[in-house]
Amino acid sequence: MAERTAHSPAARFSRLFRKAGVFLAKRQWQEALTVCREGEALAQTLGDEEKLALFREEIARCQERLTG
Repeated sequence: MAERTAHSPAARFSRLFRKAGVFLAKRQWQEALTVCREGEALAQTLGDEEKLALFREEIARCQERLTG
């Protein structure tokens, strides 16, 4: 049961947000963008519109930093 919980959607989202946060803190925009795109895909697959919006906001911010 513990192993199954570790792979729950909430745990997967949490891990992705933390991972992206580490890259953002290090100003590693491309790596953060990659992780956010992974989260976007997961949110789309699971139909989680709230998480999808959050990941898309971060994607837009990363793209601004990469181009600006």
